[in-house]
Amino acid sequence: MNAAARCSDQGAIHAQQGWEWDACSAGVDEAGRGPLAGPVVAGAVLLDPKRPISGLRDSKQLSAKRREELAALIRERAVAHALGRAEVAEIDQLNILQATLLAMRRAVAGLAVQPERVFVDGNHCPDLSVPTVAVIGGDALLPPISAGAILAKTARDAEMARLAADYPGYGFEQHKGYGTRAHLAALRALGPCPIHRRSFAPVAAAAKLEPYGNEPINPVVAR
Repeated sequence: MNAAARCSDQGAIHAQQGWEWDACSAGVDEAGRGPLAGPVVAGAVLLDPKRPISGLRDSKQLSAKRREELAALIRERAVAHALGRAEVAEIDQLNILQATLLAMRRAVAGLAVQPERVFVDGNHCPDLSVPTVAVIGGDALLPPISAGAILAKTARDAEMARLAADYPGYGFEQHKGYGTRAHLAALRALGPCPIHRRSFAPVAAAAKLEPYGNEPINPVVAR
């Protein structure tokens, strides 16, 4: 089907809390809203009720191996799937919430089959041309949202592991940019690198430190 195609109703499936989804419903979730570095990535998925995928749940409760297994099944069996992203410069310019909503809009726009409704994890909806519902805890309640979260997280984790080779010393392959103790120590020692979010307080603070030390950089006084 081409990008202009729309799905046909294949019957509703009921989630635990009464929300209904079907092959016309996209689930959307993000990965990377909280880290100090790297992009925020959103996944959008229309699942096929006739090709169910067992084990979809909150991606944070799955092992990395299981997420990869499920991601492969999602790509194989979904009616459509797509990723959207917002880059570090966009996060710093817009703020992380608006950048996340932008990534979600891009993910939905990238679907080869446009949905008739969209379910989004959380309490904020991106501005879309179709009915959109925010579902708090949706990644644990609605399989399409779980699928979107899994695709987003596996894609972002893989990218952060690749970026670790470009920016050694920060441990991106381990913490994926989150503010772990090791990451904060590396920030204090090395200062921010190009993929750090300078609008985030720990990065902004580290940018004022001398490399390999905790003393603020002395300002240059214009004469």
